[in-house]
Amino acid sequence: MERDMDLIRDILLKVAADPELDGSRFKLFDTSDFEGYSQEEIAYHIDLLFEADFVKGVASLDAPAPAITRLTWEGHEFVDNIRDATVWNSVKERIKGLQSVAISVVAQLALAEAKKHLHLE
Repeated sequence: MERDMDLIRDILLKVAADPELDGSRFKLFDTSDFEGYSQEEIAYHIDLLFEADFVKGVASLDAPAPAITRLTWEGHEFVDNIRDATVWNSVKERIKGLQSVAISVVAQLALAEAKKHLHLE
C-alpha cells in the first residue's frame, strides 16, 4: 500500500484537535472519520504513525484499527509545522513529481516552509 501524506496529515490533525486524546483515553478511527478512505488504509497509516513515533496507543487484534491515545513530542512538532494549509500546500508543491519522499524529508520541508512564513529564512 502506498503512503498517503494527506491522510497522515488528516489523522494527526484530528488527534491534535481532540482534547480527550491526552494519553488517558483510546480512540479508534474509522471510515466515518476520513471520507474516501477504506478501513484498511486508515489502519495502515495509523500503524505508520506508530512506527514514526508520532502517536502513542495500542494495536489490538480485536479492533478494526490501532487505538491512539495521544501525540508524541515528534508528532506535535510535525503537526505544528504542517497545520497551516499554506505551508502544507507549499510542501506538497515542492514534492510534486517525485515518486516518493521520506516522512523525515517532508518534516524538514514543512519546517523550512514554516520558517519562511515566519521570515526566519
